[in-house]
Amino acid sequence: MKSTFSILFSLILASAFSQNIIVEIDSEQPTDTISKHIYGHFAEHLGRCIYGGLYVGDDSKIPNTSGVRNDIIEALKELQIPNLRWPGGCFADTYHWKDAIGPKDQRKHIENYSWGNVREDNGFGTHEFLNLCEQIGAEPYLAVNMNSGTIEEAVEWEQYVNNANGSSNLTDLRAENGRAKPWNVKYWGIGNESWDCGGDMTADYYSNLYKRYARAMTSYSNTEGLYRIAVGPGWDDYDWTETVMKNIPLKSIEGLSVHHYSVFNWENKGSSFDFTEEEYFKTMQRAWFMEEFITKNSEVMDKYDPEKKVGLIVDEWGGWYNVMPNTNNAFLYQQNTMRDAMIAGLTLNIFNNHADRVHMANLAQTVNVLQAVILTEGEKMILTPTYHVMNMYKVHQDALLLPTKIENNPDYGNVPAISVSASKDNNGRTYISLVNIDIKKDYEVTINVDNLKPRSATILSSEKIQDYNTFENPNKISPKEFKDYKSKKNQITLDIPAFSVVVFEAN
Repeated sequence: MKSTFSILFSLILASAFSQNIIVEIDSEQPTDTISKHIYGHFAEHLGRCIYGGLYVGDDSKIPNTSGVRNDIIEALKELQIPNLRWPGGCFADTYHWKDAIGPKDQRKHIENYSWGNVREDNGFGTHEFLNLCEQIGAEPYLAVNMNSGTIEEAVEWEQYVNNANGSSNLTDLRAENGRAKPWNVKYWGIGNESWDCGGDMTADYYSNLYKRYARAMTSYSNTEGLYRIAVGPGWDDYDWTETVMKNIPLKSIEGLSVHHYSVFNWENKGSSFDFTEEEYFKTMQRAWFMEEFITKNSEVMDKYDPEKKVGLIVDEWGGWYNVMPNTNNAFLYQQNTMRDAMIAGLTLNIFNNHADRVHMANLAQTVNVLQAVILTEGEKMILTPTYHVMNMYKVHQDALLLPTKIENNPDYGNVPAISVSASKDNNGRTYISLVNIDIKKDYEVTINVDNLKPRSATILSSEKIQDYNTFENPNKISPKEFKDYKSKKNQITLDIPAFSVVVFEAN
């Protein structure tokens, strides 16, 4: 049995050891480029994401451009959103694009079977979405209806948006509807969650059907260059990944999508703002599962695609909780706290560090749904903590990934407390993003860098992990200058507060 002295000595030694956190950055050996498309977003016809969120209509008193709120347009432009996924999600599996083109007063009204059985007038359709993408400088990512739709419908949609002017009746129809030149949509999701709301398919059935869609959509010389994304698993079903990668020839696939939400209990997801420390910890465990999820899917993909030509596309990710009190249960409206900032920061670090395989990701969802970057209430609009993390991290877009390693990373239960990623842009500037998910402890971190000196640093933090921005206090949580660090030759030392995100710029 250990003596009291030896136990105390061990605790002191462990405490000192845990504080000696070393981050090594190899600035001389950049490996891969962090695709800007990792910083993509997702806008589904769900709750108030589109109608009453992004889109308020042409006759709204809220300042808008073609029905889309101007304040949201400016906020998304500030984020430098590289791509936007639409129209779903499960909604895509009952969506028929021809119902939502042409004069708005002649469009077919529909019932949104996937999310609340609400009536939609189809005022926001293909033209509105693709024009929005042009306004904010994002590439559109269209999800094809593979469940209730047909191959012909998918092929005609691709021709309608991409074919050159005057080459078919579809391009004539597009011109009649106000758009002469094509949009040249590159990214196409062929199906969505085909193992569930997208058709309850087996992997064998799905992959065979996928090949028919993929072949038909690229049977013409002017459709070369499409980025076709197949459906992958939504949980740790690596057999699905194996089957799809084995059955689909590499010439017919450019991406494989996976979905992962940081949910600790699907039966009772807990409150989005009034959660306990235990619930927070369980959410962080699920957020960190993204590392394992990507690693194991990548290992399967490597067997069939060792050159890593097929991108792993995480086109749905984020926190998912119970809806806010007194709101429609099918609308998935939730608050966005510092917990969500932690999910965003550590998840983006994971994506960055897997840039060799992760080519795109889409946060779910853009406005008023799940882990949204924007919330609206009538004319009011607020930016969430997740928005601010995405804005802080945009410096990594299309920069060279710098390999990192953390020594003596504190154990926060069964997950590491500190996450980090680093990159170097075309102008020679280095960016280092760190997250401390520990709810109670600050940590001293030493970053070893070669011949780099920090120019500035920004922090996102708050007093409580449950804090969030409100329409009455929209700036309660916002990025601030971070000064609590020291710099000397080849080294940066900082005290990173509990549940905070810090981004350094150095050169």
